[in-house]
Amino acid sequence: MFLALDTSTLTLSLALVERAGEDVRALEHVVIGPPQKQSEVLPGVVGELLARHGAKLAELEGLVVGLGPGSFTGLRIGLATVKALAYATRLKVVGASSLAAVALEGPDGPPLFCLAVARKDDLYLGAYRRSGRSVEALAPETAMSPEEVAAKMAAEPEALALGPALTDYRAALEAAGVAPSRLLSGPVFPSAVELARLARFPDTQAMEAVFALEPHYVRPSEPERNPKFPPLPGPAPTARLKDD
Repeated sequence: MFLALDTSTLTLSLALVERAGEDVRALEHVVIGPPQKQSEVLPGVVGELLARHGAKLAELEGLVVGLGPGSFTGLRIGLATVKALAYATRLKVVGASSLAAVALEGPDGPPLFCLAVARKDDLYLGAYRRSGRSVEALAPETAMSPEEVAAKMAAEPEALALGPALTDYRAALEAAGVAPSRLLSGPVFPSAVELARLARFPDTQAMEAVFALEPHYVRPSEPERNPKFPPLPGPAPTARLKDD
């Protein structure tokens, strides 16, 4: 068994899963949305979930966390929680794209434009193609306006859009010329169960690799965009595990 969680949106998705051949099976999927704060509920809900299934944290195979892109605060909460649990138990940690998890809930075959809200009138876009229980990235994840998303969809007439951003931006995309039939319903948040399907734990993992794991922010935060506070010198943080 292992735990998977995603905090890239205002909805916490937490799942206890087990291996089922080449796939995974959810023993329980917990979803907690606003107005409850993830920072307040996450530690307790993890313990409650494990207790309901007679499981102990230290006996799990590992932990899976959504790296975003998404809410900067949510991503920091999720990753900080996972790192703390891993430090206490020496469990392995794997990070995966939250938008790739969204793609796993789309149809097989066509390009899938997975969308999440970055900020007002700014969307995260991950272009993927699903094949069964795996997804292929078609381009690096990026951020763009709804109008730019619509133009990109016009250039790729087979592409379909889905994801959390459609809750608030469906009308804007339709107004920009995207046919309603190309805007799929759901999912409204990345599922921890789908995130678990992306997980591949390494045979061994040093704690340094766990601490090196960073969210995939895609774009700078508002403080980083402030010209009064220029970026610090040194290499930019990555969103993947560093090699040992």
